[in-house]
Amino acid sequence: MKHRVTLIPGDGIGPELSAATKLVVEATGVDIVWDEVAAGETVMAKYNTSLPDYVLDSIKENKVAIKGPITTPIGSGFRSVNVALRKELGLYACLRPSVSMEGVKSRYQNIDLVIVRENTEDLYAGNERMIDEDTAESIKVITRGASKKIAKFAFDYAKTEGRRKVTSVTKANIMKYTDGLFYEACREVAKGYPTIEYDEHLIDAMCMQLVLKPGDYDVMVMPNLYGDILSDLCAGLIGGLGVAPGANIGDEYAVFEPVHGSAPKYAGLNKANPTAMILSAVLMLKHLGEKEAADKLHKATADVIAKGSTVTYDLGGSSGTSEFAKAIAAKM
Repeated sequence: MKHRVTLIPGDGIGPELSAATKLVVEATGVDIVWDEVAAGETVMAKYNTSLPDYVLDSIKENKVAIKGPITTPIGSGFRSVNVALRKELGLYACLRPSVSMEGVKSRYQNIDLVIVRENTEDLYAGNERMIDEDTAESIKVITRGASKKIAKFAFDYAKTEGRRKVTSVTKANIMKYTDGLFYEACREVAKGYPTIEYDEHLIDAMCMQLVLKPGDYDVMVMPNLYGDILSDLCAGLIGGLGVAPGANIGDEYAVFEPVHGSAPKYAGLNKANPTAMILSAVLMLKHLGEKEAADKLHKATADVIAKGSTVTYDLGGSSGTSEFAKAIAAKM
């Protein structure tokens, strides 16, 4: 089956990671037609926006996109491309698995955790204002509808992937109305999945428990801000953001991307680790229904990293981005 996929190379190291990812995906044998479009810093001068309309048009036509990291200028008037894509395309679910890989240095082993983060509400909705020159206000919004939707996504994912447990994470002892409503919604949804264990943890306690006993947890679902924080914590358990994939999924569209940033100081040096974007492509292939190819790519990536002879500097090797990708392709 032929698939059309929007490819957004991104900024900084993004184009190199995208080229590496494109190479290994094609090596799986899956028939993909790439619709490559530019977004981010490279187009701002020309279009006065980091997200031109043609990018959204491409994703809406193809339904699926994979993107390299894109720089969001701090303190400027330009909106974050990531946030804009989530809002414009209704990508309400952020999926971030964290799985240990042999050959990646970490204090922990056998980590297998999944963060499911609600993407559209909470403090990240950007409802802020200055009350006076000395007081700023940010409004936290949680709705039952969006909370039930993300809870259902988490339970459906757990059921499909054969996972055992879903944990809801909030700070409902303090934010009793907003986070309390999120808990209520999760409890309602949990009743429809009697074979999956359900429990709840407060965000501060959850951070401690993940460091002390990560094996006690499986799929975790939570509002936007907590999901952003915990996904980085879980990435730390497996060796860092360089091996952390991500997906943003809605009812119609899906955008896959590495969790890490654009690292402009390494741009063009053929040094960046492409693993996070390659593993994001594994998620993409599963989404496209190409499970066999996804499993093959994941295994080849894990095998090359475990061997350690053709990996980038951060994984203890001396190979470049492209050589790493070629080794994965050859393994398949």
